[in-house]
Amino acid sequence: MTTFYLHSLGCRLNQSEVEALARRLAARGHRVVDDPAQADICVVNTCAVTAEAERKTRHLLRALARVNPQARIAVLGCAATLRSEELAAFPNVAWVIPNEEKDRAAERILGSLSAAGGVARGAGVRPRTRAFVKIQDGCDNACTYCIVHILRGPVRSCPPEEVVAEIAARVREGYREAVLTGVNIGAYGQDLGLKGGLAALVRAILTRTDLPRLRLSSVEPWDVDESLLALWPDPRLCRQLHLPLQSGCEATLRRMGRRMTAAEYAGLVERIRDAVPEMAITTDIIVGFPGEDEAEFAESLAFVERMAFARLHVFPFSPRPGTPAARMEGQVPEPVVRERAARMRELGERLAARYRRQFLGREMEVLWERRRRDGRWHGLTDNYLQVVTVCPADLHNRITGTRLVGEDNGFLTGEVI
Repeated sequence: MTTFYLHSLGCRLNQSEVEALARRLAARGHRVVDDPAQADICVVNTCAVTAEAERKTRHLLRALARVNPQARIAVLGCAATLRSEELAAFPNVAWVIPNEEKDRAAERILGSLSAAGGVARGAGVRPRTRAFVKIQDGCDNACTYCIVHILRGPVRSCPPEEVVAEIAARVREGYREAVLTGVNIGAYGQDLGLKGGLAALVRAILTRTDLPRLRLSSVEPWDVDESLLALWPDPRLCRQLHLPLQSGCEATLRRMGRRMTAAEYAGLVERIRDAVPEMAITTDIIVGFPGEDEAEFAESLAFVERMAFARLHVFPFSPRPGTPAARMEGQVPEPVVRERAARMRELGERLAARYRRQFLGREMEVLWERRRRDGRWHGLTDNYLQVVTVCPADLHNRITGTRLVGEDNGFLTGEVI
């Protein structure tokens, strides 16, 4: 028996892949630990969407080697695909496994152990409340700033019966929520010839499983249609849609190669809010894209405020090797990018506060995930409001009616009913 420490950087898709790897290792009699110092092997599923993501990978690999000099390290994923030779030279790195080989990571690592005689130690498994379920990989879009479609390849969907079976298995294990993840889940089923792919899959999950909550991860706005919106009367489908915008300026969107204008995006948001009142619409914004002057940034800032998003993820533009945007003229100086990112994040904080305050005094159901260091429980509503409460009972993995009574540093405070 070998002990593994598993760590995911970046997106929810990476997290779902790590969770699947943990299940494969457990099925073979191995253990997963929370502390890298107790592990025989540390596995890092990496991200390369920005230069900062690559920096975090390098920092983590060095830290793991310091914390546990005896452990061997396996590096998986996008940074492993982009920087294989560089990462292979890091201390303790024994495996560098690119995306195209990631599905066989367990077999590759365990095969090496068998040949070397293996290692062994004891361990435990951290319980979770939400399962991240990978439904597809790859992307056929060609946004000019994005390296992911280069590193992940074309769209490849998991057969719907396999997805439904996996979610049914997670329900039997006690999970209360599943999050459908992928590089581009709105394109689900296109490669399989499935009609209305994502909507049909969601309908099948809701019909054929007893899952209490189903949440979608990021969906490109052009993939949201009426067949998908028609599913939200089912209360088990969480009222949150993450719709990447990237910029609110029409000229910037054209240079980005996005398939929807700001005006079309605004029309979609209006239709969503008409169909599903109180839907939490969250988004990604890139600031400092090549050619973005102050007027374009101001246009984007004003559009974001007009959309009244529930949450923003703000990314300073990071030129990625091999992408058209990295070669564009008009690269914005880094100090200007940082200043614009700060202004956009400040707006995001104000919009998030405005959205959550409309629920003060309401009773909502909260899935409680963990007890924090301060002793309070932390949980999520279906529309992704973060709630904390004081309760002597064990709330882990329970969904309870909760009255939202106040605010505390970006969280809502609740009273369990």
